[in-house]
Amino acid sequence: MIIFDKPVDGISHSVLQRFTPRAQKLAGVRGEVVILITSSRKVRALNRRFRRKDKPTDVLSFPGPRGGDIAICAEIAQQNAHRLGHSVTDEIKVLVLHGMLHLAGYDHETDAGEMERKEAHLRAKLKLPVSLIQRSRPAKLVKTAASPRKTPRRQTLRREQP
Repeated sequence: MIIFDKPVDGISHSVLQRFTPRAQKLAGVRGEVVILITSSRKVRALNRRFRRKDKPTDVLSFPGPRGGDIAICAEIAQQNAHRLGHSVTDEIKVLVLHGMLHLAGYDHETDAGEMERKEAHLRAKLKLPVSLIQRSRPAKLVKTAASPRKTPRRQTLRREQP
């Protein structure tokens, strides 16, 4: 079930309604999952109360005995979508998948990359853009032997002396 506590422009409700059960099944989460899409003020209050972090965040997960709850910050989702060049609907999907993996027991802060690998696999399967875990890492510069990059030399003109 998805609850829109805050209206979000550019979101396809029907697409999210179809996506959510699929992400839940692929993540291995059983039972009922309630997803709240809300304001940064409410997400900040939840983050402060349950994680002792006094700031808004993009997604919070609350596992329960028969499923769980996910809270998504609408403003942060819109900002990330704009910054990363994809739709708000796709950003909400990324956040739903991330939240589902937390409900399934994954924890990217402690699992030595297990959640990251699972999220990357599912993201590819669901045709989603870059994951939360990947975007939080600093970009790496990679050189490949197949395509070396050379900086062209600057040519300077000299005047001949008379």
